[in-house]
Amino acid sequence: MAYDLYYWPTIPGRGEYVRLVLETAEVPYRDLARLPDSEGGGIGAMMAFMAGGRGHRFPFAPPFLVDGDLLISQTAEICAVLGERHGLAPKSEADRLFARSIALSTADFVSEAHDTHHPIGVGDYYEDQKNEAKRRAARFRDERMPKYLGWYERLLATNPAGSGHLVGVHLSYADLGLFQTLAGVAYAFPRRMADIVGDYPKTEALAARVAEHPAVAAYLASERRIAFNEDGIFRHYPELDGA
Repeated sequence: MAYDLYYWPTIPGRGEYVRLVLETAEVPYRDLARLPDSEGGGIGAMMAFMAGGRGHRFPFAPPFLVDGDLLISQTAEICAVLGERHGLAPKSEADRLFARSIALSTADFVSEAHDTHHPIGVGDYYEDQKNEAKRRAARFRDERMPKYLGWYERLLATNPAGSGHLVGVHLSYADLGLFQTLAGVAYAFPRRMADIVGDYPKTEALAARVAEHPAVAAYLASERRIAFNEDGIFRHYPELDGA
């Protein structure tokens, strides 16, 4: 049976992290909210699930994954489960646990990127918190981006396997998460990323290798890949990029 992924149908957002793992592992899945109502899909089906229409286990928010009777929610958790099931996770227990830590840290990075354009509240329009967003974005550009990117760079440099991956010997969901985050940050902050990306050559090289992976490359070129836009986590507002 195919996995059922539930996420908003018009934004990459956090759902894209799950899609990348599914696509790289080449396992079948249905992107339910992007399917018509006649096939049991649509936003209505997703919202009904979240309201408890499928039983006492229901998620706080998408993305969430359904595998038969199993419900798995939270992006890092979903990616870890899929990675460990389908050959996109390290073999040793120590490395498997550390891969989960990396994915959770990447989730923090993603949240901080989101909060640059919505520092006051997600229920308010960006235009209503623009001044606060400029202050938050400046801190993110100058302090938080280098801190996160420097950490990834050190992990790559000190991986005892010398594999060019964040943890372990082979490509993992942790690498895929970093790839998607770098793409999102580059979309939101192209000027800042252009200025500093050369300081993190191993990180840049890993992202390039991920993009060249046959399954990833095929997905990126497909209609299934949703482009970044100003409704998602990563949004490009020139004034937040220091322009």
